[in-house]
Amino acid sequence: MQLDILTALFVFMLAAFLGMDIIRRVSRLLHTPLMSLTNAISSVAVIGALIVTGQSEDTLTTVLGAVAVFASTTNVVSGYMITDRMLRMFKRREDRQS
Repeated sequence: MQLDILTALFVFMLAAFLGMDIIRRVSRLLHTPLMSLTNAISSVAVIGALIVTGQSEDTLTTVLGAVAVFASTTNVVSGYMITDRMLRMFKRREDRQS
């Protein structure tokens, strides 16, 4: 099944708007814009990798798509883990113990 240009453009625009919304909601005092942008770009890469894997034209495409899904997902998850660690660093000492 081949994606037509309109569907591909719709997915790209949806991912772009979602990424921009995520970037805007992150406080710059707690999380650098660079880290937010990296997570947004990685989420677009996950969507693209899922599309490539789902088409499965041949075995090589499926394998490379699966590797791309794994790598992009790992990048997104580790980005959010780093964000969580940064947020814990900004908590007061009384809050950390409870």
